Amino acid sequence: MKALDDLLGEGVSGRRVLVRADLNVPFDKSDPTVISDDGRIRAVLPTLVALRDAGARVIVCSHLGRPKGAPDPRFTLAPVAQRLGELLGNPVIFASDTIGESASASVDALQDGQVLLLENLRFNEGETSKDDAVRGGFADKLAAFAEYYVDDAFGAVHRKHASVYDVPARLPHYAGGLVLREVDVLKRVTESPEQPYVVVLGGSKVSDKLAVIQALLPKVDKLLVGGGMCFTFLKAQGHEVGKSLLEAEMIATCASLLEQAQGRIVLPVDVVAASEFAADAAHDVVDVSDIPADRLGLDIGPASVALFAEAIGSAKTVFWNGPMGVFELAPFAAGTRGVAEAITKIDGFSVVGGGDSAAAVRTLGIDESGFGHISTGGGASLEYLEGKTLPGLSALSASES
Repeated sequence: MKALDDLLGEGVSGRRVLVRADLNVPFDKSDPTVISDDGRIRAVLPTLVALRDAGARVIVCSHLGRPKGAPDPRFTLAPVAQRLGELLGNPVIFASDTIGESASASVDALQDGQVLLLENLRFNEGETSKDDAVRGGFADKLAAFAEYYVDDAFGAVHRKHASVYDVPARLPHYAGGLVLREVDVLKRVTESPEQPYVVVLGGSKVSDKLAVIQALLPKVDKLLVGGGMCFTFLKAQGHEVGKSLLEAEMIATCASLLEQAQGRIVLPVDVVAASEFAADAAHDVVDVSDIPADRLGLDIGPASVALFAEAIGSAKTVFWNGPMGVFELAPFAAGTRGVAEAITKIDGFSVVGGGDSAAAVRTLGIDESGFGHISTGGGASLEYLEGKTLPGLSALSASES
């Protein structure tokens, strides 16, 4: 695939460039206009700055949340435009629609070196439609705004959406620096990881991570499992898990995986068991063989952190996806913090696989420089590791028609 540097080498001064960014940022629950983590905005800055400084007329598009194909004020990108302007050091023009009158007028008025952000792509049913014709019609209108297309939204490349898959078929297309970096990193941990290779998986459900477990198990030295998904594995070992999250239909699968792994899957040995899912709930550290029937596990315990840290400490490559517990609630954050801090100390290469893991790093105030790479795309990272073909990457690799 062609890179942003190739486009810059051709010269973009005065040319309109459509940049697909991933600005799907979280907002403060107490104030829905305040961005709680601007990491994804910061991640695309190098591409936007390079184009702006080269004199391009930059048109940025992104999704935010999951609106149902129509405008929804809860998912407006207006606060993102404000924050993007602050980070760029110049005001960002904001179009109040995506392909309508505001967008068209804003594109027409755009000057060299200016940056325009279109309203949420998913306010249009054509962005996510399964119907190729509907999606293509929306892509036609988006592509008409620009002369070139740059995809720097790694977090969306696993989606067969108009702005990711169909627009690059209509314009000369290039991969942004973020996308190229993500692909290089994931190739490194899938094709040639330096051993020992340790993968840390957390999150809620085994079913969400089953494909990546199956793909990685033959390659890893240790697979450490925490988060809500660990309880289905513990149940498969014969432990009672109380009211903890459990996928009963996955117990037999977990038992089979444990047998295949021959000791390479490492499970918690203690957990923090709480009376309810709440920050002020009564809670205690208990051995996994003694989880009370009326309690639910919301974090791995200190002995498990030590066990996991020991395995991580000897690794030359670590891939981490998914928190070890409910890190958003202070009493249940120690497991995620302990594992994250252990990863920062390895003498090797570490990757944080985006999503909740990246959010945990920032929420818990862990120094990001301690990790080799923090991905911007949790779902995309996992699908890449599973060996799936990602539509956005296929589109960037194809020749434009």
